[in-house]
Amino acid sequence: QVQLVESGGGLVQAGGSLRLSCRASGRTFSFYVMGWFRQAPGKEREFVAAISKSGSDTSYADSVKGRFTISRDNAKNTVYLQMTSLKPEDTAVYYCAAKNAAFSGSNYYTSSSKQYDYWGQGTQVTVST
Repeated sequence: QVQLVESGGGLVQAGGSLRLSCRASGRTFSFYVMGWFRQAPGKEREFVAAISKSGSDTSYADSVKGRFTISRDNAKNTVYLQMTSLKPEDTAVYYCAAKNAAFSGSNYYTSSSKQYDYWGQGTQVTVST
């Protein structure tokens, strides 16, 4: 069982930056592919970014490519989402997710929410104009 706790959300003006953190419980964080998803009011949850177990490979939604950066520190059991040049359309609840990939290649990741095993409670990001 893995518990995920997000932090770092808040209110920011358009053009600003925020860094989200997600800390995982347990001793096998390095076995997990990590992802960030978001859900805006009235919309379905959507993929934002994912990172492989080792951190060597990453993937981004087209809408955030070039503005957001996902990274991880396996020694701290933490994954980060650095968000820059924020836009009002980035307003959403952001969720951290983990997928057990112990038997997958080191460069494996997935953007499919259905593939993830564990989810955090979410953190609100609001971008004002």
